[in-house]
Amino acid sequence: MDTALLTRWITGIAETVRANRERLTELDAAIGDADHGVNLDRGFGAAVQALAEEPPVSPGALLRLVGGTLIRRVGGASGPLYGTAFREAGRHLGSLGDSPEVSPAELARALRAGLDGVTRLGSAAEGDKTMVDALAPAVRALESATASPAAARAVAEEREAFEAAASAALAGAEATIPMVARKGRASYLGPRSAGHEDPGAASCALVFAALLSAVNDPGQG
Repeated sequence: MDTALLTRWITGIAETVRANRERLTELDAAIGDADHGVNLDRGFGAAVQALAEEPPVSPGALLRLVGGTLIRRVGGASGPLYGTAFREAGRHLGSLGDSPEVSPAELARALRAGLDGVTRLGSAAEGDKTMVDALAPAVRALESATASPAAARAVAEEREAFEAAASAALAGAEATIPMVARKGRASYLGPRSAGHEDPGAASCALVFAALLSAVNDPGQG
């Protein structure tokens, strides 16, 4: 997994966020500020532009650039949270030497570092009705599916790992619908927050769906 594939991932996120901007905003309107879709659309669009203007030399550098861009360009809580996730993932890869290619297992460990950063920043855990409810199960699924040595995994099995992560993120997002929010602006609504999918979890599912698409279609630009 090199910078070209991860660039396609970020481009794919930007495209799917733009396509789902109104849905994300509607979800946020029910329990938040009604700006989640707009903010993420602006942020990931800026990230794609930053990658084009300053092509990174490694996956770690790429993730750090994306994270920093999101922190600077996205308002509300989603900018710092998504920015931290990508930046911490990039820092983890940087601590390993910023290799020009990373394995799926290494990316899983980097995303674990991103999840840890998000939970520290937002003080959220699974069940609080936040993006963590999609991010945590996706990371666990990817870790589990890439736990065996790379030499023992076929290419199809590695793709199945990303399918498992995307499915786990989607299931985690859908599982937030009956939850009562315990963190963020939605927590102010108390029991009235139940019955609505968390917008952060919904966008996180889109992020992992875009990663799966990048892995399955590596030749697309």
